[in-house]
Amino acid sequence: MTTRLPRLDTRPALRALHDVGRAVDVVHDGTTLARYVYVPDDVQLESPKPYVHPLRTRGGDLVSEFRPHDHVWHKGVAWSLPVVGDENFWGGPTFVSLEASEHGYVQLDNDGSMDHQALTRLDVSTGTAGDRVDLAHTLAWHTQGGEHVVDEDRALAVVVPADRDDAWVLLFDTTMTNVSGRDLPIGSPTTRGRENAGYGGLFWRGPRSFTGGTLLAPDFAGGEEVRGQRGPWMGFTGRQDGTGNAATIVMVDAPDNPVHPPQWFARRDMFACLNPAPFFSEEVPFDAGATLRFRYAVIVADGTGDPASAAALAELGTGILSA
Repeated sequence: MTTRLPRLDTRPALRALHDVGRAVDVVHDGTTLARYVYVPDDVQLESPKPYVHPLRTRGGDLVSEFRPHDHVWHKGVAWSLPVVGDENFWGGPTFVSLEASEHGYVQLDNDGSMDHQALTRLDVSTGTAGDRVDLAHTLAWHTQGGEHVVDEDRALAVVVPADRDDAWVLLFDTTMTNVSGRDLPIGSPTTRGRENAGYGGLFWRGPRSFTGGTLLAPDFAGGEEVRGQRGPWMGFTGRQDGTGNAATIVMVDAPDNPVHPPQWFARRDMFACLNPAPFFSEEVPFDAGATLRFRYAVIVADGTGDPASAAALAELGTGILSA
Protein backbone atom coordinates (compact mmCIF):
# COMPACT_ATOMS: atom_id res chain seq x y z
CA MET A 1 0.00 0.00 0.00
CA THR A 2 1.34 3.42 -0.98
CA THR A 3 0.94 6.32 1.41
CA ARG A 4 0.43 9.70 -0.28
CA LEU A 5 1.98 12.62 1.53
CA PRO A 6 0.42 16.07 1.32
CA ARG A 7 2.20 18.65 -0.80
CA LEU A 8 4.42 20.79 1.38
CA ASP A 9 5.31 23.37 -1.28
CA THR A 10 2.89 26.21 -1.93
CA ARG A 11 1.29 26.54 -5.32
CA PRO A 12 3.06 29.31 -7.27
CA ALA A 13 1.16 32.57 -7.65
CA LEU A 14 1.77 32.62 -11.43
CA ARG A 15 0.83 29.61 -13.55
CA ALA A 16 0.61 28.74 -17.23
CA LEU A 17 -2.32 26.49 -18.15
CA HIS A 18 -1.82 24.93 -21.59
CA ASP A 19 -4.81 24.04 -23.74
CA VAL A 20 -2.56 21.95 -25.98
CA GLY A 21 -2.83 22.80 -29.66
CA ARG A 22 -4.97 25.85 -28.99
CA ALA A 23 -3.96 28.40 -26.32
CA VAL A 24 -2.12 29.22 -23.10
CA ASP A 25 -3.78 30.89 -20.11
CA VAL A 26 -1.60 32.85 -17.69
CA VAL A 27 -3.17 32.90 -14.22
CA HIS A 28 -1.99 34.94 -11.24
CA ASP A 29 -3.56 34.49 -7.79
CA GLY A 30 -6.69 33.05 -9.40
CA THR A 31 -7.08 35.79 -12.04
CA THR A 32 -6.53 34.96 -15.71
CA LEU A 33 -4.37 37.90 -16.75
CA ALA A 34 -4.10 36.82 -20.38
CA ARG A 35 -5.02 34.04 -22.79
CA TYR A 36 -2.80 33.66 -25.84
CA VAL A 37 -4.67 31.84 -28.61
CA TYR A 38 -1.94 30.60 -30.93
CA VAL A 39 -4.25 28.48 -33.12
CA PRO A 40 -7.35 30.60 -33.82
CA ASP A 41 -10.48 29.33 -35.56
CA ASP A 42 -11.22 32.56 -37.45
CA VAL A 43 -12.65 32.61 -40.95
CA GLN A 44 -10.31 33.65 -43.79
CA LEU A 45 -11.96 37.07 -44.11
CA GLU A 46 -10.58 37.96 -40.66
CA SER A 47 -6.98 37.00 -41.57
CA PRO A 48 -6.52 34.25 -38.95
CA LYS A 49 -3.66 35.11 -36.59
CA PRO A 50 -2.71 34.52 -32.94
CA TYR A 51 -4.08 37.00 -30.41
CA VAL A 52 -4.16 37.80 -26.69
CA HIS A 53 -7.70 37.92 -25.27
CA PRO A 54 -8.94 38.25 -22.63
CA LEU A 55 -6.53 40.75 -21.11
CA ARG A 56 -7.25 41.60 -17.46
CA THR A 57 -5.83 43.80 -14.73
CA ARG A 58 -4.42 42.37 -11.51
CA GLY A 59 -7.81 43.28 -10.00
CA GLY A 60 -9.61 41.16 -12.59
CA ASP A 61 -11.12 43.85 -14.86
CA LEU A 62 -11.33 43.06 -18.58
CA VAL A 63 -9.35 45.49 -20.74
CA SER A 64 -9.61 43.97 -24.23
CA GLU A 65 -12.30 43.51 -26.88
CA PHE A 66 -12.91 40.50 -29.13
CA ARG A 67 -14.58 40.59 -32.58
CA PRO A 68 -16.49 43.88 -32.11
CA HIS A 69 -19.27 44.18 -34.65
CA ASP A 70 -17.70 47.27 -36.23
CA HIS A 71 -14.37 45.52 -36.96
CA VAL A 72 -14.66 41.76 -36.42
CA TRP A 73 -10.94 41.29 -37.19
CA HIS A 74 -10.00 43.28 -34.04
CA LYS A 75 -9.03 40.73 -31.38
CA GLY A 76 -7.53 41.88 -28.07
CA VAL A 77 -3.83 42.43 -28.71
CA ALA A 78 -2.56 41.09 -32.04
CA TRP A 79 0.25 41.56 -34.54
CA SER A 80 -1.77 42.78 -37.52
CA LEU A 81 -0.47 44.19 -40.82
CA PRO A 82 -2.88 45.57 -43.45
CA VAL A 83 -0.27 46.13 -46.18
CA VAL A 84 2.45 43.52 -46.83
CA GLY A 85 3.22 43.98 -50.49
CA ASP A 86 -0.16 43.28 -52.05
CA GLU A 87 -1.27 41.06 -49.17
CA ASN A 88 -3.49 41.86 -46.18
CA PHE A 89 -2.61 40.28 -42.82
CA TRP A 90 -5.05 42.52 -40.93
CA GLY A 91 -8.40 41.23 -42.10
CA GLY A 92 -11.38 42.57 -44.01
CA PRO A 93 -11.18 44.96 -46.96
CA THR A 94 -8.00 46.54 -48.31
CA PHE A 95 -7.54 50.26 -48.89
CA VAL A 96 -6.63 50.71 -52.57
CA SER A 97 -6.37 53.36 -55.26
CA LEU A 98 -9.50 53.08 -57.38
CA GLU A 99 -8.42 55.79 -59.81
CA ALA A 100 -5.63 58.34 -59.97
CA SER A 101 -7.35 60.59 -57.42
CA GLU A 102 -9.81 58.19 -55.77
CA HIS A 103 -9.27 55.69 -52.98
CA GLY A 104 -11.45 53.32 -51.02
CA TYR A 105 -11.79 50.02 -49.19
CA VAL A 106 -12.37 46.98 -51.40
CA GLN A 107 -12.82 43.37 -50.32
CA LEU A 108 -10.11 41.45 -52.16
CA ASP A 109 -9.04 37.82 -52.10
CA ASN A 110 -5.87 38.77 -50.21
CA ASP A 111 -6.65 38.11 -46.53
CA GLY A 112 -3.68 36.00 -45.47
CA SER A 113 -3.06 34.01 -42.30
CA MET A 114 -0.29 33.68 -39.69
CA ASP A 115 -0.19 29.95 -39.00
CA HIS A 116 1.32 28.30 -35.91
CA GLN A 117 4.00 25.70 -36.67
CA ALA A 118 5.66 24.62 -33.42
CA LEU A 119 5.76 25.62 -29.77
CA THR A 120 9.43 26.02 -28.83
CA ARG A 121 9.22 27.29 -25.24
CA LEU A 122 6.76 27.39 -22.38
CA ASP A 123 8.06 27.82 -18.86
CA VAL A 124 7.37 29.59 -15.59
CA SER A 125 10.06 31.18 -13.45
CA THR A 126 10.16 33.02 -10.14
CA GLY A 127 12.71 35.41 -8.74
CA THR A 128 13.24 38.32 -6.41
CA ALA A 129 12.15 40.75 -9.14
CA GLY A 130 8.87 38.93 -9.73
CA ASP A 131 7.28 36.01 -11.57
CA ARG A 132 7.36 35.32 -15.27
CA VAL A 133 5.86 33.07 -17.96
CA ASP A 134 7.76 32.74 -21.26
CA LEU A 135 6.27 31.35 -24.45
CA ALA A 136 7.81 31.08 -27.92
CA HIS A 137 6.66 29.53 -31.18
CA THR A 138 7.29 29.53 -34.91
CA LEU A 139 4.79 30.62 -37.54
CA ALA A 140 4.46 30.46 -41.32
CA TRP A 141 2.50 33.18 -43.08
CA HIS A 142 0.39 32.21 -46.07
CA THR A 143 -1.51 34.30 -48.59
CA GLN A 144 -5.19 33.59 -49.11
CA GLY A 145 -4.12 31.58 -52.16
CA GLY A 146 -1.86 29.41 -50.00
CA GLU A 147 1.58 30.83 -50.89
CA HIS A 148 4.15 30.67 -48.07
CA VAL A 149 5.61 34.19 -47.84
CA VAL A 150 6.98 34.81 -44.31
CA ASP A 151 8.57 32.76 -41.57
CA GLU A 152 8.29 34.15 -38.04
CA ASP A 153 9.84 33.44 -34.66
CA ARG A 154 7.62 34.94 -31.95
CA ALA A 155 8.13 35.19 -28.20
CA LEU A 156 5.77 36.48 -25.53
CA ALA A 157 6.25 36.88 -21.80
CA VAL A 158 4.02 37.82 -18.91
CA VAL A 159 5.92 39.51 -16.09
CA VAL A 160 4.36 40.20 -12.68
CA PRO A 161 6.77 42.51 -10.83
CA ALA A 162 7.34 41.90 -7.14
CA ASP A 163 7.45 45.58 -6.21
CA ARG A 164 3.99 46.51 -7.55
CA ASP A 165 0.55 45.06 -6.81
CA ASP A 166 -1.33 47.09 -9.42
CA ALA A 167 0.42 46.28 -12.71
CA TRP A 168 1.85 43.55 -14.91
CA VAL A 169 3.69 43.55 -18.24
CA LEU A 170 3.16 41.68 -21.51
CA LEU A 171 6.28 41.46 -23.70
CA PHE A 172 5.98 40.83 -27.45
CA ASP A 173 8.94 40.00 -29.71
CA THR A 174 8.67 39.10 -33.39
CA THR A 175 11.38 38.23 -35.93
CA MET A 176 10.02 37.96 -39.47
CA THR A 177 11.90 36.64 -42.53
CA ASN A 178 10.68 37.21 -46.08
CA VAL A 179 10.77 33.79 -47.81
CA SER A 180 8.53 34.76 -50.74
CA GLY A 181 11.34 35.40 -53.22
CA ARG A 182 10.07 38.94 -53.85
CA ASP A 183 10.01 42.27 -52.03
CA LEU A 184 7.11 42.77 -49.59
CA PRO A 185 7.23 46.41 -48.42
CA ILE A 186 5.13 46.89 -45.29
CA GLY A 187 2.84 49.91 -45.20
CA SER A 188 -0.57 51.14 -44.12
CA PRO A 189 -3.70 52.77 -45.53
CA THR A 190 -1.89 56.10 -45.13
CA THR A 191 0.99 54.96 -47.36
CA ARG A 192 -1.74 54.03 -49.87
CA GLY A 193 -3.40 57.45 -49.69
CA ARG A 194 -5.74 57.56 -46.65
CA GLU A 195 -4.75 60.49 -44.46
CA ASN A 196 -3.92 59.87 -40.78
CA ALA A 197 -4.90 56.19 -40.92
CA GLY A 198 -1.47 54.62 -40.59
CA TYR A 199 -2.48 51.61 -38.54
CA GLY A 200 -0.52 48.38 -38.58
CA GLY A 201 1.68 46.49 -36.12
CA LEU A 202 0.93 45.51 -32.53
CA PHE A 203 -2.68 46.63 -32.08
CA TRP A 204 -4.71 46.80 -28.86
CA ARG A 205 -8.50 47.13 -29.00
CA GLY A 206 -10.05 48.22 -25.71
CA PRO A 207 -13.46 47.33 -24.27
CA ARG A 208 -16.49 49.25 -25.47
CA SER A 209 -16.85 51.04 -22.12
CA PHE A 210 -13.45 52.70 -22.71
CA THR A 211 -14.89 54.72 -25.60
CA GLY A 212 -14.42 58.39 -24.78
CA GLY A 213 -11.52 57.67 -22.42
CA THR A 214 -8.26 59.61 -22.25
CA LEU A 215 -5.18 59.14 -24.39
CA LEU A 216 -1.87 59.61 -22.58
CA ALA A 217 1.59 60.47 -23.94
CA PRO A 218 4.66 62.26 -22.57
CA ASP A 219 3.32 65.50 -21.06
CA PHE A 220 -0.08 64.92 -22.73
CA ALA A 221 -3.58 63.84 -21.68
CA GLY A 222 -6.42 64.35 -24.13
CA GLY A 223 -8.01 63.17 -27.33
CA GLU A 224 -7.25 62.01 -30.85
CA GLU A 225 -5.21 65.06 -31.80
CA VAL A 226 -2.23 62.98 -30.66
CA ARG A 227 -2.76 60.44 -33.44
CA GLY A 228 0.16 60.39 -35.87
CA GLN A 229 2.58 61.92 -33.37
CA ARG A 230 5.90 60.24 -32.58
CA GLY A 231 6.87 59.06 -29.13
CA PRO A 232 8.49 56.19 -27.23
CA TRP A 233 5.21 55.25 -25.53
CA MET A 234 1.50 55.98 -25.42
CA GLY A 235 -1.26 55.09 -23.00
CA PHE A 236 -5.01 54.94 -22.52
CA THR A 237 -7.09 55.23 -19.37
CA GLY A 238 -10.77 54.32 -19.18
CA ARG A 239 -13.52 52.97 -16.93
CA GLN A 240 -15.49 49.75 -16.71
CA ASP A 241 -19.24 49.49 -17.04
CA GLY A 242 -20.91 48.12 -13.94
CA THR A 243 -18.17 48.63 -11.38
CA GLY A 244 -16.87 51.99 -12.56
CA ASN A 245 -13.34 50.72 -11.94
CA ALA A 246 -10.58 52.47 -13.86
CA ALA A 247 -7.70 50.86 -15.72
CA THR A 248 -4.73 52.09 -17.72
CA ILE A 249 -2.90 50.54 -20.66
CA VAL A 250 0.55 51.75 -21.73
CA MET A 251 2.40 50.47 -24.80
CA VAL A 252 6.17 50.91 -25.11
CA ASP A 253 8.23 50.76 -28.28
CA ALA A 254 11.68 49.16 -27.86
CA PRO A 255 14.52 51.61 -28.60
CA ASP A 256 16.17 49.12 -30.98
CA ASN A 257 13.13 48.74 -33.24
CA PRO A 258 13.75 49.60 -36.91
CA VAL A 259 11.64 52.78 -36.65
CA HIS A 260 11.95 54.47 -33.24
CA PRO A 261 10.20 56.42 -31.96
CA PRO A 262 7.24 55.41 -34.11
CA GLN A 263 4.16 57.34 -35.06
CA TRP A 264 1.12 56.19 -33.12
CA PHE A 265 -2.32 55.21 -34.31
CA ALA A 266 -4.79 55.82 -31.49
CA ARG A 267 -8.54 56.30 -31.12
CA ARG A 268 -10.93 57.08 -28.30
CA ASP A 269 -14.03 58.61 -29.97
CA MET A 270 -15.23 55.67 -32.12
CA PHE A 271 -13.58 53.07 -29.92
CA ALA A 272 -10.48 52.61 -27.77
CA CYS A 273 -7.26 51.48 -29.42
CA LEU A 274 -3.49 51.92 -29.31
CA ASN A 275 -0.95 50.96 -31.95
CA PRO A 276 2.73 51.89 -32.26
CA ALA A 277 2.81 52.04 -36.07
CA PRO A 278 6.29 51.90 -37.64
CA PHE A 279 4.66 51.77 -41.08
CA PHE A 280 2.35 54.75 -40.46
CA SER A 281 3.37 57.20 -43.17
CA GLU A 282 6.31 55.50 -44.90
CA GLU A 283 6.71 51.92 -46.05
CA VAL A 284 9.37 49.85 -44.30
CA PRO A 285 11.35 47.81 -46.87
CA PHE A 286 11.02 44.04 -46.48
CA ASP A 287 13.19 42.72 -49.28
CA ALA A 288 13.34 39.11 -50.41
CA GLY A 289 15.35 37.16 -47.85
CA ALA A 290 15.43 40.06 -45.37
CA THR A 291 14.65 39.81 -41.65
CA LEU A 292 12.85 42.39 -39.48
CA ARG A 293 12.55 42.35 -35.69
CA PHE A 294 10.17 44.37 -33.50
CA ARG A 295 9.78 44.33 -29.69
CA TYR A 296 7.15 45.90 -27.42
CA ALA A 297 5.94 46.04 -23.84
CA VAL A 298 2.26 46.35 -22.93
CA ILE A 299 1.68 47.41 -19.33
CA VAL A 300 -1.72 46.70 -17.77
CA ALA A 301 -2.55 48.57 -14.57
CA ASP A 302 -5.46 49.10 -12.21
CA GLY A 303 -6.51 52.70 -11.64
CA THR A 304 -6.80 55.99 -13.49
CA GLY A 305 -3.72 57.17 -15.32
CA ASP A 306 -2.25 60.59 -15.99
CA PRO A 307 0.94 61.59 -17.86
CA ALA A 308 3.12 61.13 -14.77
CA SER A 309 1.77 57.73 -13.73
CA ALA A 310 1.77 56.55 -17.35
CA ALA A 311 5.41 57.60 -17.68
CA ALA A 312 6.21 55.49 -14.61
CA LEU A 313 4.44 52.50 -16.18
CA ALA A 314 6.36 53.11 -19.41
CA GLU A 315 9.60 53.14 -17.41
CA LEU A 316 8.62 49.79 -15.88
CA GLY A 317 8.04 48.32 -19.32
CA THR A 318 11.22 49.80 -20.77
CA GLY A 319 13.25 48.38 -17.91
CA ILE A 320 11.87 44.87 -18.46
CA LEU A 321 12.45 45.18 -22.22
CA SER A 322 16.04 46.19 -21.58
CA ALA A 323 16.63 43.36 -19.14
